[in-house]
Amino acid sequence: MEPNRAMQYMEQGYVCSESVLLAVCQDLGIESEVIPQVAYLFAGGFGNTGAPCGAVCGAMMALSLGTKPAETMEGNLRRLAIGQEFRRRFEAEMGSINCRDLTGLDLTTEEGIEQLMSSDVPMKVCFPAVGLAYQLVLDLLQESAA
Repeated sequence: MEPNRAMQYMEQGYVCSESVLLAVCQDLGIESEVIPQVAYLFAGGFGNTGAPCGAVCGAMMALSLGTKPAETMEGNLRRLAIGQEFRRRFEAEMGSINCRDLTGLDLTTEEGIEQLMSSDVPMKVCFPAVGLAYQLVLDLLQESAA
């Protein structure tokens, strides 16, 4: 995958969740002092617990900001379906939406953090996950606007 805006933010030191949210918000023209900080603790799967990947969390926040609340339950269910489709596509490409499954590491331990920092996992897993999440958000927002 060619590096995209979200991957470039990660190279600059933003965490996965921040990188996706910040990149999408820039594309959407959304500016706020809370972006990207609001996404920070989602890194590593909810604060390094290995739960849903931070890139997935950032993407879901971005999809929420990029779609408008509907006036009917049916419309809101269509909006939620965009999140379901994101998950389906991400999981199909990456194999899981969970950080621990993707990285194979337990980031709740000092050993797991050290393994992450001294391995190629960020380049082989995290950067591609961030790039994919960003691209999927853009694709889904474009498809939902059509």
